[in-house]
Parts: sequence; structure tokens; C-alpha cells
Amino acid sequence: MKVIKNYLYNAGYQILLMLAPVITTPYVSRVLGAHNNGINTYTNGWVTFFYLIGQLGISLYGNREIAYKRENKYERSKSFFEIVSLQLMTSSVALIAYLMAVFLFSSAFKVYFLLQALWIIAYGIDISWYFMGLEDFKKTVTRNTIVKLISIALIFILVRNENDLSKYIFLLGFAQLAGSATLWPYLRRSIEWVSIKKWRPFGHFYPTLLLFIPTITTQIYLVVNRIMLGRMAPQAAVSQFDFGDKIVKLVLAVVTATGTVMLPHIANKFTSGDIKGVRESLYKSFDFVTAVSVPLMFGLMAISYKFAPWFLGDQYGPTGSVIFYEAPAILMIAWSNVTGIQYLMPIHREHEYTISVTIGAVVNIITNLFLISWYGANGAAIATVISELSVTAVQLFYIRGTISRRRLFSSVWRYLLSGLFMYIVVSRIDSVISMTIMNLILQIMLGAVVYVVCLFITKAPILEQAKTLFMKK
Repeated sequence: MKVIKNYLYNAGYQILLMLAPVITTPYVSRVLGAHNNGINTYTNGWVTFFYLIGQLGISLYGNREIAYKRENKYERSKSFFEIVSLQLMTSSVALIAYLMAVFLFSSAFKVYFLLQALWIIAYGIDISWYFMGLEDFKKTVTRNTIVKLISIALIFILVRNENDLSKYIFLLGFAQLAGSATLWPYLRRSIEWVSIKKWRPFGHFYPTLLLFIPTITTQIYLVVNRIMLGRMAPQAAVSQFDFGDKIVKLVLAVVTATGTVMLPHIANKFTSGDIKGVRESLYKSFDFVTAVSVPLMFGLMAISYKFAPWFLGDQYGPTGSVIFYEAPAILMIAWSNVTGIQYLMPIHREHEYTISVTIGAVVNIITNLFLISWYGANGAAIATVISELSVTAVQLFYIRGTISRRRLFSSVWRYLLSGLFMYIVVSRIDSVISMTIMNLILQIMLGAVVYVVCLFITKAPILEQAKTLFMKK
């Protein structure tokens, strides 16, 4: 099945984007230290706002538009040139604004802020949305795998002590830039030239601006916690939260990869008028992400306290509690990924999606103001869960008229019960053994076996999906 293959490719792609820093994390956390890693997190948090402004909502919009027109090469090519020219213009404006802000307002960390500018350039030339709209994920995975592996090797070779923070920031930004640049050669056979006179790039400005609102507010979850921690807590607390958040998001990438795959798939069904097919895809996707996210959530919670200091170093003991408190966000984001990215977005209900994530962003800021001052990095983790819960609740309210929420949640108890039993078993084992690579593998394998056995006992519907998949193969 094409959707399954694309899911596996995109899961690999999303994991790769997150895995590169996580692979280097045990090394970098020790070599650079908590303070320097906090500086990287803080400066990168600010540049994130600018490259998001540069991209507007083009990543989601371009993906969807190419999916709508992928059967017509001329229209697809015309849309590509219009969207990418708009992207280059807005990213250039964002880069100029960022550099002006750095020179006018930045006194501390100016060199690091300037190095972070590579991210704006990288996202300015990123055309992965085009290939995702075509449901062609193999190209992005192949190219980025090569680039990421090279960048990982260079980090181990060039980053040697606390004075190499600038090298580390440069390598991260350059890897992103190289990954974006290497996709362009694939366009040669995929598109045809369209005269510049026929381009209407600003015709896409308003719809991308509409999608920019949910994009920027969604990123608030990723950025505002770090910025507020940087203002309200020591830099070490910023890095302790950041590494915990990255580990949670790495696990989450396995689940949310379905969103990028299903968006063009459902958009294509919607364009052809297959409304029944859209709903059936949604029910199956919701069941799938629940089945996958529940064991990931409980498994991460079970090992978090011993895993964090073992993986990151003794300075990051508090990261264990950050992971524990933030892990439930895996399930919340998995659900909102289905109801928002996979349903509301492809069927042109962007305004409802925008309202949901805007409410989540407001809740995130308000809860951070109180919880960070009370609980530090743990407060930021709890605020993330609360805000994601609010997003999910609002989206479930909006789909009540077209999607059966009872059917969506009819089997959730089976997965939660299986996951809870797995958590009890794994956490009990974790309490009596030391954390080593072999013991970690043992816990993961045992947890997977316990969870799957419980699924069979509770007769979870995901087993029928798996059976159907194998029969088709």
C-alpha cells in the first residue's frame, strides 16, 4: 500500500530530523555543558520565529496545493513556481529583519545569533512540501540521511570542548541548509518551465497567511517555553528542559509522521468527492496513532528517571522528571494531529484548526507564567501537556457534526489498559536494574511483548488493521 510505504518513509524522515541532535546529545551535553547548551537553545528559539515568518504557512499550503494538482503537470509546475517564488521573497524579508534585530538589539550572544541565521536561509529554500504533495517521500529521506550522517560525523570531529559552541551551532544550521539544497536537482524531471509572465505568486499570499497563524501558534509550544525559561530560570534549566522535550518529540515523530502522509492523501480524496473515504481514513488513522502513541507514552514514563542522567550525563538528572511529566503530550498531539492536520486542514476548515491552536498557544503562555515560576522546567513540561490537551478538546468539539466521536474513542480503553499494564511491568523492572544499553533493549522488548499480548487479550482493532495489511501483501 502506497500510504503505508509513505508513512514508513516519512516516519524515517521525521525521526532523522530529530535523531541527528539526539545521537550527538550524550556527547554534546557533556562537552559543551548545560550552560552552553542553554545558550544554543535560547538563541535558536528566537531565530525560529523569524524563519517561521519567512515561510508563512507554505509548508502546509504547498503540500496541499500540490496534492490537489498533482495529476496536471502544467498546473502543478505553475503552482510550484508561484509558491516557491513567494517563499523566497518572504524569507529574504525575514532574514533582513532578523539581521537588523541582531545588530540593533543584541548585546549578548551576538555571534551565536548570527550563526543561527543559517536556519532562515535553509527554510527559505526548503521545497520538501512539493515532494510531500506528490506523496513521494523517498527522495527527502535519501538525501537527508546522507547529509545528517555527515553532519553527525563532523560534530564528533570538530566539537571538542566548551569553546566550540559556535562550531556546533554552525554545523546544525549548515546541515539543515544542505538538506534543503540537495532536493532541488530532483525537480528537473518533475516539473516543466512556466513563463514568469504567468506567475501569480501573491495570489497565494492570503491563503498561506491564513495557515501561518496556526503554524506560528503551534511553534509557540516549541519556543515560548524555552524563551520564558531563559528569562525566569538559569540557562541550565533551559537545556535540561530542551533535551527532555527533544527526547519526547523524537518518540512523537513516529506517530505524527502519519499527518504529513495523510494530508495529501485525504486532500486528494476530498478533491475527487470521496467523503466516505475521507471519514474511513480518519477512523483508521485515529485508531492507529492511539495504538502506537500509548505504549510510547507509558514506556517513556517508565524509564525516564534513570534514562535521562545515563543518556545525557549527571548534569541532566532533572531532565528525567521533565520527560515523565511531558510524555502524556505524545497522546494529545497524536490525536490532534489526526483531527487537525489529517482532517480539518485538507477539507478547507483551516479557520477551525487556527482557532484550536490559537487557544492552545494562549493556554500555553498563561500556564507557563505560573508553572515555570513554581516548578521551573517541570512546570514548562506540564504546561505543554495542558496546552496540547486544550487543542485536542477544541478540535474534537469542532468535528462533532461530521465525525462520530463515539466511534473514534470506542477502543481507546483497550490501548490505555494495555499501556498501563505495560507501564507497571517496565517501571517495576526499571526500579531493580541499572541502566545500560542491554538493559534498555531488554525493557523495550519486554514492554512491547507485554503490550501486544494485552492487545490480543482485549481484542484491539489495530490487530485487524495489521492482519488486513499483511493479507494484502
